Parts: sequence; C-alpha cells; structure tokens
Amino acid sequence: MKAIQKYAVGAVAASILLGLGGCADMSKNDQNTAIGAGVGAVGGAVLTGGSAIGTVGGAAVGGVIGNGVGR
Repeated sequence: MKAIQKYAVGAVAASILLGLGGCADMSKNDQNTAIGAGVGAVGGAVLTGGSAIGTVGGAAVGGVIGNGVGR
C-alpha cells in the first residue's frame, strides 16, 4: 500500500510540474484567462455541490472574466 501512495504522489507532482511548464510562453492575457477559468471552475463546483455543469459553467464565466481583466 505504501508503494502505491509513493507512486501516486510522484505522478501528481510530475503532472503539476508539466502543467506549469506548459504556461511558460503564454501571454499575460492568456495567463489571466487560464487563471480565471481555474478559479471559476473551483467556484462553480463549490457553489453547485460538485455538479459537472456548474464546474464547466464556472470555468467558462471565469475564463471570460479573466480574459477581460487584462485589458
């Protein structure tokens, strides 16, 4: 069981590092859009009790707001 936990932690850490590396050459507007979508997805999930529609809707609204913030 401990070996599985070690592999799971390593896999999560690797995916986070790869995900962050993908954002290195994004413009500031793209970064704001991605951050807004992420925050909106979390907010939508919390407000709707984890429903998929609430999560996707929150991500869409957050992305639009994040895109507009940089202008």
